[in-house]
Amino acid sequence: MAIGRTARTGENCPESGVWKVVGTPTTTAPIARGNRMPPYANRAVTWKLIQLA
Repeated sequence: MAIGRTARTGENCPESGVWKVVGTPTTTAPIARGNRMPPYANRAVTWKLIQLA
């Protein structure tokens, strides 16, 4: 996997690292491979991998 990979809320995390919400409002979160990608601000979002763990 590479920096820039994306995953949607509800999908299994494909790679451990720091993920950032695409769009606004935004946030970053450390998410481990295999964990479910979380919602943000009570909505489904797209997460983008910005740093590998």
